[in-house]
Amino acid sequence: MYQIEAWAGLRKARRDAKGTTSWSSVHRNVWALGFTSFFTDVSSEMVSTVLPIYLVLYLGLTPFHYGLVDGLQHGGTALLRLFGGVAVDRTRRCKELAIAGYSVSAFSRLGLLAAGASWPLVATVVAVDRAAKGLRTVPRDVLISLSSGSSALATSFGVHRALDSAGAMLGPLVALGILAALPEAFDVVFVSSFSVAVCGMGVIWLFVRNVDPAVLTGAVSPPIPAGLRSVLHDTGLSRVMVAATLLSAATVSDAFLYLVLQREVGFNAGLFPLLYVGTAGSYLLCAVPAGRLADRIGRRTAFLGGYLFLAAAYVVAMQSEPGVGAVALCLLLLGGHYALTDGVLMALTSGLLPPARRGTGFAVVTTATSVTRVVASVGFGALWTQLGARVALAWFLTGLLVAIVITRLVVRPGVERGTDTRG
Repeated sequence: MYQIEAWAGLRKARRDAKGTTSWSSVHRNVWALGFTSFFTDVSSEMVSTVLPIYLVLYLGLTPFHYGLVDGLQHGGTALLRLFGGVAVDRTRRCKELAIAGYSVSAFSRLGLLAAGASWPLVATVVAVDRAAKGLRTVPRDVLISLSSGSSALATSFGVHRALDSAGAMLGPLVALGILAALPEAFDVVFVSSFSVAVCGMGVIWLFVRNVDPAVLTGAVSPPIPAGLRSVLHDTGLSRVMVAATLLSAATVSDAFLYLVLQREVGFNAGLFPLLYVGTAGSYLLCAVPAGRLADRIGRRTAFLGGYLFLAAAYVVAMQSEPGVGAVALCLLLLGGHYALTDGVLMALTSGLLPPARRGTGFAVVTTATSVTRVVASVGFGALWTQLGARVALAWFLTGLLVAIVITRLVVRPGVERGTDTRG
């Protein structure tokens, strides 16, 4: 049923892309990169959705220890994001850099076989996988931005994120099916995950093309130190980076929210991967409409709305004795949050940067938010261990509301206006 809904959502995405924007406004690179992400997310979510229950419920890790592993999942991308962004601006080889990142991620699945039940080794493999994600993410997003017109940037990112979230929805179902047929056969999950990742590598290798050099005519990259300084001294970008960093510092990872819901509702731990499916399904349905909405009403407004959705999800998760309806509402709110923030942040940043500095700019913003997510995960795990999950959520809710107010004051309306960079 979920697979049928996923493909129906994708068909709707294509129809929506043909609606207010022409078919040519969604470049073939966007679709090819979307399907690359689809296969890669099937692969990665097969693994990541079983890690929380494996580490916390089976190996007996405390929330604090899991917070360290979860922090690596979110922050392990940081340094290579910066490297990838600078490398994109220097070499213009977006496709080749992205392929390198996808390849390392694929082979890291096999590394989990050797890790066994040792959580430090699992954490090391997770860090390698996330570092590889950091290498590929900026080149991929730069390719999307350079392949899209400025009036349809959020729509293009929405199409890509819809395909990405379809994979994120299917991956947990595949893992659930394997473990239902072969209980505790985590090695089968890891090998199957590697096989699917190879399919994603094939799509980007065969169907993605680097942007026509004519797009970058006259755009000469400055030396690396000068390039970083020019990005950091850009007032508009600095404001966006500060706002995104503050919001990330108050963001509780999905896995922690799911663990809170599982503990409060008391459902079977074997159903845990379905929570990821619910969020990904919500994201899939909302991604393209949210992108089109952001292009119409302003990306700043949409971005702030996405974090209000996250705040509402915290409130739902904090309820005493939540029922199945509360779980469904929380997953719907999380999907809406991602639809209004993930691709929209990249579209917002794109409008502030010329092509010659776009890779570095993307890298600076995403590196700052990734590092902050490490602190957020470790901090939430520590608060949960010491004070309990509900009190920890209350602290993060307060911080998130303060960050939303600051963002509204710091990021000015109309900041996303940019120029068309398509060839």
